[in-house]
Formats: sequence, structure tokens, C-alpha cells
Amino acid sequence: MSGGRLAAAYGGEGWSPRLASLHQEIGTIWSDCGVASEWSPLRAVLLHRPGDELRDLPDPDEAQMLDRIETDRAQEQHDALAAAYRNSGVRVYHVEPADAPPPNLMFVADLLFATPEGVILARPASTVRAGEERHVAARLAALGVPLLRMVRGRGTFEGADAAWLDAETVLLATGLRTNSEGAQQVTGLLREMGVEVIQVGLPYGAMHLMGTLRLADRDLAIAHPGRVPFAAVEALRERGFTVLLAPAYPEELKKGALNFVTLGPRRVLMPAGCPVSQRFYESVGIHCTTAPVDELIKAAGGIGCLTGVLARQ
Repeated sequence: MSGGRLAAAYGGEGWSPRLASLHQEIGTIWSDCGVASEWSPLRAVLLHRPGDELRDLPDPDEAQMLDRIETDRAQEQHDALAAAYRNSGVRVYHVEPADAPPPNLMFVADLLFATPEGVILARPASTVRAGEERHVAARLAALGVPLLRMVRGRGTFEGADAAWLDAETVLLATGLRTNSEGAQQVTGLLREMGVEVIQVGLPYGAMHLMGTLRLADRDLAIAHPGRVPFAAVEALRERGFTVLLAPAYPEELKKGALNFVTLGPRRVLMPAGCPVSQRFYESVGIHCTTAPVDELIKAAGGIGCLTGVLARQ
């Protein structure tokens, strides 16, 4: 206080209250990020280019992979994936870990879930992947993306178990990778945002919700017959979605044909070499861009798993 006047630091004249919400500060104080749908035009993604962590792995099964990976070829395919995004007008960021990462860090989709106000940081369910979230958290902080919360306690949550049905509704699956405690924590935060959360259970043997269901437009979903949760299909149909069953061909299971990323309404980036699925998608009006991932998929994940979505229009 000076001369009867209260200093601005104590709320006097000159004090400038922060009245804008966090959502309103996205794009100014914080970087341009945010997601509230699975189909609006894709603007930014986070990837991790695999490196020496894939060389000389022990038994692939111990690393939660399906087969041994030829690292140089995997890197070439990952570079092509990044180029496909850039050619589609998408900003591409890389995790760029400061020290040697675990072998599964390339599956960035599992490590975050983006909301309109920032990102929920995942907590992977396996000891093989424990700590991957630390690398992603550091990179997101450097990019200026708000970290809204980290799943804690004994909760586990992986971002590939959640999907936006619309701007007010998230579908959240529990199973192998996301447990009830993790789901409860994620649900609590989303409800604070006014978002309804519909929890469904995955069948035994399913890795993530992402592998059973993808949304190609505001009214079109593609589902894995026999594995997609019944309640998930019901929720989609109640909201006006047409739910089509993907062709039950080996390319869906072995080549990740359903594990696509939606670039915009009825525009997807899908694996190359899946002619039956591509013809099916195109027959319902979906434009397909392709990228080769047959080496990368040996690690038990496809294009959707490799892609951490940070921003949609």
C-alpha cells in the first residue's frame, strides 16, 4: 500500500483478473490443440519414430509383440506414415525422448486422450510399457499442450480405450488395458467438463476399444463383428449412427484394416495392402489414403495405435 492505494499485487488498481476459461485460452496461452470428435478434420498428431529400442529384442512375446521387427524397414514405413499425414495437411510432432525408450513407445495413441481443454495422460496397464507416459508428458509440456490429469493410484487407462461419439459424449471401455479405477478417474474429469461417459466392457482377448470400433463420420461407424461391445453399438445407433460391420477377412485381423485414422468426414488413412476392406470402405463413400505398415504391425498395433491425436477442427 502506498499513499492510501492498494498495490495491484494485492488486488488494487491495476489488478487484472483472469476471466477466460482454459478452453478459451487454447491457441493463445496454450498451443492450438483439442479434440471433441473422431471425424472432424485432423489438424495435429504426435508420433514416435521407432529406433534402437527395437533392435535385438528378446522373445517378441515378452515385449508384447507378435514377431521380430526389421528396424530399418519399420523406420521407413513410419517415415511414410508421417509423410502421409503431412500430405493431408496435418501437423506432425514427434515424442523425441531424452533417453532410451521402451520398445512400445511408438503406440502413442495408448498414452493420451485429447479433450477440448487438453490431454488426459494415460497410465499403461503392463509393466512392459510402464513409464512410457513420462516421455509423452515431457513432449506435450514442451509443445504447450495442457496436461489435465494423470491417472493415479492403481488405476490404469490407455487412450485407445476411449472415443468421442459427439461433443458431449465419450465411449469408454474397460478390459485388459483400462481398469475400473482408471475409468472412474477419467470419467470424473470428463463429467467436470459436462461430458457424458458411457462405459462398456471389452470381451476377453480384445486389446482396446480402438481395435473393435472406428468412426468415419458424424453418422457412420465401422465395427468388428463379434468383438465390438453390444452396448457401444446401441449407444451409436441411439445417436443416429449407421453401424456397419467390417468384412471378416484375414486382412482385418492380420493387417489392421479396421485400425484406421479418420482424416476428416469420410476420409481415412488406412493400411496399404487391404483391397477387400478398401473396396468396402469406398463402397460406402469413404475416401481412402493408404500407407504401408506391414512391418510395424508385427508389433501388435496399426495406424490408429501409432497415432496420438492432438487436434481436430
